[in-house]
Amino acid sequence: MPRLVFILPLLLLLVSAAHAGTGFREITLPGKNTDRPVHVSIWYPTASDAAPVLLGETPAFIGQPVIRDAEPVPGPHPLVVLSHGYGGSWRNLAWLAADLVHAGYVVAAPDHPGTTTFDMRKSDAVELWRRPGDLSRTIDALLDNADLTGGVASDRIAAIGHSLGGWTVVELAGGRFDAAVVTKNCMADFGQLYCRIFDALGIGRDASSSAALAADLSDPRIRAVVSLDLGPGRGLTPASLAAVHIPIMVLGAAADVDADTATRADIAATNKDSGYVARYLPPATTKYSLIPGSLHFSFMQPCKPGAAELIEKEAPGESIVCRDGIGADREMIHRQVASMVTDFLGKALPRQ
Repeated sequence: MPRLVFILPLLLLLVSAAHAGTGFREITLPGKNTDRPVHVSIWYPTASDAAPVLLGETPAFIGQPVIRDAEPVPGPHPLVVLSHGYGGSWRNLAWLAADLVHAGYVVAAPDHPGTTTFDMRKSDAVELWRRPGDLSRTIDALLDNADLTGGVASDRIAAIGHSLGGWTVVELAGGRFDAAVVTKNCMADFGQLYCRIFDALGIGRDASSSAALAADLSDPRIRAVVSLDLGPGRGLTPASLAAVHIPIMVLGAAADVDADTATRADIAATNKDSGYVARYLPPATTKYSLIPGSLHFSFMQPCKPGAAELIEKEAPGESIVCRDGIGADREMIHRQVASMVTDFLGKALPRQ
């Protein structure tokens, strides 16, 4: 009988977590000293039976059901911090956040000042090297305030990022960036599109910013990393990538390449950044895959029928965010990615 006193509460906790909904709240990390204010969105397991609302629902994009400011299920929970791409926001990976919460994780996504939908600064004001720090500050805030999420486990923390967010989380793992590599012969080595992006990000604009980008921006609390079609990966130094010691899963957009039959040359031609990073990371702790049917923006939130036409009318050229590979279905791509990510994190962040 005494054993039941301990076992029954544990079983009740596991049952409640298994049937938990998705709670959601927003906070702002205050600006102080050299830090800037950062908006953070947080998803977490909740047992609340309150009516959910659709988060991020727009005429173009499908929202995710959440319960705002719900009481969290007691933790500690494993934590995943998310990093959006250039010009993006927390909405971009909300679909993945929901899947992770259903698997028992707390998820937090800062909007990176200077490179977010809500704050696109001029290139001479963008401080790209602060992006990894935004995620570290988010981790600090959640570790210090268990009331926000029910508590997070300090030894079970991972980071996931898409596009420039993928670069950000590899920096957190120990990758170090050499601005000269991407600016010395930019047009010849990278092409016009990349060079415009490098200019918009202020990469290589002066010696001080290049030095700040080259610094060690890692966070030892990060135990696993997932990059989703990252960029600009080719500015990360081979030596720094080879020294990364935590598990990393690198997922790239396959475009029109069959990930099962593509040659190494095909992969290099269509997915240079992910392929480059995967080539220099330690093979024993690195998983590299191309997601069949995916293009770069396939990792973003799902679009509604007719969304591409709607977006094109309001912002010509931007409808590409709704484009996937020929015959591909974004929801199926998301299900595959979510399954791969949860399986990878389950092994990389085991229960103690």
